Amino acid sequence: MSDSAHSMATKLIHAGEPQPRVNRAVTMPIFQTSTYLYEGETDYHDVKYARLNNSPNHTVLHGKLAAISGAEAALVTASGMAAISTTLLSLLSHGDHLIAIDCLYGGTQTFVTKNLPRFGIEHTLVETSNVDSWSKALRPGSKVLYVEAMTNPTLRVPDLKRAVAFARAHNLVTLIDSTFAPPGLFQPHGLGFDLVLHSATKYLNGHDDLTAGVVTGTSERVAVVKQWLDHLGGALDPHACFLLQRGMKTLSVRLRAQCESAMKIATFLEGHPKVSYVYYPGLKSHPQHKLAAGLYDAFGGMISFELHGGAKAADEFMRRAELPLLAVSLGGVDSLMIRPAAGVHVNVDPKDRDAAGISDGLIRLSVGLEAADDMIADMAQALLDLAH
Repeated sequence: MSDSAHSMATKLIHAGEPQPRVNRAVTMPIFQTSTYLYEGETDYHDVKYARLNNSPNHTVLHGKLAAISGAEAALVTASGMAAISTTLLSLLSHGDHLIAIDCLYGGTQTFVTKNLPRFGIEHTLVETSNVDSWSKALRPGSKVLYVEAMTNPTLRVPDLKRAVAFARAHNLVTLIDSTFAPPGLFQPHGLGFDLVLHSATKYLNGHDDLTAGVVTGTSERVAVVKQWLDHLGGALDPHACFLLQRGMKTLSVRLRAQCESAMKIATFLEGHPKVSYVYYPGLKSHPQHKLAAGLYDAFGGMISFELHGGAKAADEFMRRAELPLLAVSLGGVDSLMIRPAAGVHVNVDPKDRDAAGISDGLIRLSVGLEAADDMIADMAQALLDLAH
């Protein structure tokens, strides 16, 4: 049976693994070497060298990532931002124009609005939830449409099917950051997205012990990104490749548990009098709940919420909570909390944060693998007698 016929859980274990296994080792060994014997390669990018992302650890990992993503090819990078920035630079040149949704991850938004203009690359941010308005952003130099599967941290869900149709109608290359909806929840290539990006630091690895990024797509498109990555130097080292490959094998079981817990926790928060609003696409109150239900196999492990009392109440709640750790990042086995306006979006202009719906008091919760009942009990005590 071919890898393509297997379920996601089976692909995560077996896809891409070397056949026969290296020295009969069940687990792929770490090739902790930077360079390899020359064998007559005629192209610089084919020379075996760790910076060129083609060690045995890279090759096996690329095969597994491509298989679980429904893509021809995959490429790992040193971080999610390395994947994002390298891919955008590989597609855009001086005079080109990028269209992107208006609620981007803070690092991406800063790169698009502050860094790309220095290369003569222009951009327009469009309303995430209003595809009908996107045509107003088109220019003769428009080349790329950039969206996110779920926005960070407000968990809006763009109409991704219409986004692809819009891009095809106007000959735009489609990029989607699917970090919040990894394989097992969502397959963007199945909708027709050209390139899919992930911060593998998050769900794909799942253990908060490495930084990595992923780009998947056709062999031709990924090869172009790889050439840029080879020169920019954002390679993932072999040991991190090993850790990511190992972490990915538990993705299906981790996601299932995180999604189930997140639904229970979001329901609890929505019903609590100290909570003013909950952002979770699995709730029927979410404005894009039906849209999300038609796109994803489950609703993810991310919840954002606001308390009566704003930033002061949020900080007090986070101090009182004992199980979720106060830290950036997400998608790991430990539940993590952060106030984005004071963390991952602190460098975004306050006016842009307000426009994106990121209030000073918004709390982002990444649900880990703690028991949902224990998390709810802990959050209940943190909310008890909370001033507002």
